Amino acid sequence: MTDTSEADNERNREIARNEEDKQITGSIRVSTWAVAVVVIVGGILFTLGWLALR
Repeated sequence: MTDTSEADNERNREIARNEEDKQITGSIRVSTWAVAVVVIVGGILFTLGWLALR
């Protein structure tokens, strides 16, 4: 391979690593939001159930 092809391949690998990092970060962010929503909805339902039983 030529130096240019090797440089292009290394650049493509670096781009792929960056994209993978972005996807992981995005997945973590979505998971965090999902857990927060479940906790809030669960708290509301628990409170409503507790009030209904009083």
